[in-house]
Amino acid sequence: MRFTSPPGINEISTRSMNRRAALMGVLALGVCAATALPREQVADPPQFFHINPVRPIADLLPLALAATPPVESGEFRAADLVELTTLDPTIRLDIRYATTRNFLSTPLYSQARAFMQRPAAEAVVRVQRALAREGYGLLVYDAYRPWYVTKLFWDATPADKHNFVADPATGSRHNRGCAVDLTLYDLQTGRVADMPSLYDEMSERAYPTFAGGTPEQRRLRDFLRRHMEAEGFAVYEYEWWHFDYRDWSSYAIQNTRFEAIGTHR
Repeated sequence: MRFTSPPGINEISTRSMNRRAALMGVLALGVCAATALPREQVADPPQFFHINPVRPIADLLPLALAATPPVESGEFRAADLVELTTLDPTIRLDIRYATTRNFLSTPLYSQARAFMQRPAAEAVVRVQRALAREGYGLLVYDAYRPWYVTKLFWDATPADKHNFVADPATGSRHNRGCAVDLTLYDLQTGRVADMPSLYDEMSERAYPTFAGGTPEQRRLRDFLRRHMEAEGFAVYEYEWWHFDYRDWSSYAIQNTRFEAIGTHR
């Protein structure tokens, strides 16, 4: 594991270039296109956490797209995915998986948007309003995630880092539209809060109980957690930025791509 930026063109082998070309061919078909992305709403530091995938993404993506989500039994609520920024435009976005600034250094979403099931989305809005009274706002990195992306993450990540990605056999709470990855930004300066780890960092620094870092980093991390918990969210034990809504088990795993989700309030 290391912190690095995506390799430059001169560093990519012919084989890697062929794989990248194959991947872009899939993307161009509208499966997971990464062109004409909306401009990100918040400038964040250029550093991001990166891993070397177990297998090339160009090989794994077609397999993930062809796979079938697990069959679930029981009764579930009807999906009602709503876009967070339609409920509150002051919620800012930095959807990393629509860019190369993510742990796989490859765009995986075709659109930089954030959806959640309506009750969870409304709870996030309440957090945003509570934070505003104390000078902060929410910056969302990810929310609803199609199941095939969860499978891709699992297959690409080394086994010793699987604590940081969901098992596709059971699905992620992101797949149910009831999980959100987020941080804080300062309302006056617009600056993103400095936390004990980078987003998606696969190390103990990402744990919400990590005792290192600076006192201010820990204060802001815990401050975010308190506000999220007050609205029915629980932090994931390995990631300070990941919060699950209390009703996540009431919704089935979804594999709908962003393009197929309507925009509604």
